[in-house]
Amino acid sequence: MSKLPRTALVLLLAASLAPAFAADTPHVPSWHVVGRLALGGPGGWDYLAVDAPRHHLFVSRGDRVMVVDLTTNKLAGTLDGTAGVHGIAFDPARREGFTSDGGSASVTVFDLDTLKTLATIRGTGEKPDAIAFDPASGHVFTLNGRSHSASVIDPQQRAVVATIALPGKPEFAVADGKGHLYVNIEDKSELAELDTGSNKLLRTWSLAPCASPSGLAFDAAHRRAFSVCDNRVMAVSDVDRGRVVASVPIGEGPDAAVFDPVTHTVFSSNGESGTLTVVQQRDADHYTVAATVPTQKSARTMALDPTTQRLYLSAATLGSQRNARGWPMAEPGSFVVLEVGH
Repeated sequence: MSKLPRTALVLLLAASLAPAFAADTPHVPSWHVVGRLALGGPGGWDYLAVDAPRHHLFVSRGDRVMVVDLTTNKLAGTLDGTAGVHGIAFDPARREGFTSDGGSASVTVFDLDTLKTLATIRGTGEKPDAIAFDPASGHVFTLNGRSHSASVIDPQQRAVVATIALPGKPEFAVADGKGHLYVNIEDKSELAELDTGSNKLLRTWSLAPCASPSGLAFDAAHRRAFSVCDNRVMAVSDVDRGRVVASVPIGEGPDAAVFDPVTHTVFSSNGESGTLTVVQQRDADHYTVAATVPTQKSARTMALDPTTQRLYLSAATLGSQRNARGWPMAEPGSFVVLEVGH
């Protein structure tokens, strides 16, 4: 039998293996801004949240929450009386929503179907910022920036039932659905793990090289948490081992992170850069930047609609005037929600 030259054998082997490697390489879609919802109106903004079953987008606006019907891109209603509102959380089983009202140290409870206010729960820590629903305990947690604590709310009792002291200023939080809540500690550059059954702080770990973490997302299948940080770094934590396993470069001024389990993609919205960093997950511990998408300066917070895989980011045109904190103020009537798709 005649033998093929070594170069021919190498080419044949490469050709036979190429389809297998190609199948393992995820397709990265081309993300871009596909629409702008001009909502206008006065006030600042913070977090957004999507109620996917009802196709509602909740947009916090300082003293109210605007609710957009994503099937029509029209305003479906407004939640008033939410002074200093930051975040929105949902309890699907009770068909209720909750807002963290930083100006009044309280939580507003509303009906997800009618958008009517059901109750106001007072007595959280000072300046409740992020808010999270924990399906394992059925409780709602506010992360209180000034008090350095987490308030535990029982929706059935309509009351704060516990307070958990934290080692620093909390930012965003995510629940794993198995009885743990993970919280970025901004001034310590740490991630804290809370037990939602006993309402105790279990441990913290350093997020180095991350500095000043804000937004946080979670991959339940691989047990990875994604913290976006002020020094243009995304820190990836193995929450079971309590340590950072990867870091990824992102844009400047991030304030939100989202993980899409369908496409195995992590997103960072970078308000100062005016960009969206698209990070592809290769496996649990390996990540690459797939794209940097132009958005708009000030677009620092976002939410994902898992049914359409569209991202929504709040933004406005920044003028030359500055507020008491020295931050640029938005031009009147310029507030928009950017829709990013592929």
